Amino acid sequence: MINPGFFLGILVQLALLGTLDAVAGLGPLGWLAGAAYGLAVAGFLTYGLSRSTARSLGPADAVTLVRSGLVGCVTALVVDTAGREIAAMVVLATVALVLDAVDGQVARRTGTASPLGARFDMEVDAYLILILSVVVAQSLGPWVLTIGAMRYVFVVAGKLWPWLNAPLPPSMARKTVAAVQGIVLVVAASTILPLWAGFVVTLGALALLTWSFGRDTWWLLEQHAFTAAPA
Repeated sequence: MINPGFFLGILVQLALLGTLDAVAGLGPLGWLAGAAYGLAVAGFLTYGLSRSTARSLGPADAVTLVRSGLVGCVTALVVDTAGREIAAMVVLATVALVLDAVDGQVARRTGTASPLGARFDMEVDAYLILILSVVVAQSLGPWVLTIGAMRYVFVVAGKLWPWLNAPLPPSMARKTVAAVQGIVLVVAASTILPLWAGFVVTLGALALLTWSFGRDTWWLLEQHAFTAAPA
C-alpha cells in the first residue's frame, strides 16, 4: 500500500510548480524536471515512513516538505531557463533557506523531532546546495561544483569505508558551515556582487566546507582506529 506521504509530496510539488508557472512561466522541460524531483522526494518519504515508527509526517516535516517543493521549483527553473531566471531562483532559494530555520524550531517546540525528519531536512539542504552550485558554476567555473558534490562524494566513500557512516557528535560549527554554503551560493547566483567578489566569497565557502568535512573525517578515522585497536 502506498503511504499518504507519497501523494502529499506529489501534490505539494505540483501545486508549487503550477504557481510558478502562473507567475513566471514554465516550459515543458521545467515541468518535467520539477515533477521528476517531486516524484523522487515522494518515493523517499514513502520509503522512510515504511521503515520508521511514524505513521505520517509531523508538523516540522510539513515545513520541510514545503521547502522541498521550493527546491523543486528552483530545479525546474535551472533546467527550463538554463539559470537565466535569476530573480525568481534567488527568491525561491532564499525562502527555502529561511524555512530551514523554521522546521527545526517546529520540531523542538512540538516534540516531534525524528530521525526521518532530520534526514529529510539534510537531504533537501544538500540538494539545494548542489543545484545552486550548478547555477553559480556557469559564471565562476566548474570548480564551484565541488561545493555541491562534496556531501555526495562523502556518501559514496562511506560505501567503500563503512567506518565513515558512524554517527557524528552534534556540532554547531558543522551546522554553521552548511548554512554559509547556501547563503553564499544564493548571493553569488544573484550577481549583486562583482564577479571577483563572488569568486572570493565562494572560494572561502569551499574552504570552510573542506575544513568541516576534513575535521569530521579525521574524527571518524580516530574513532575507527580506537575501536579497531587490539585490547
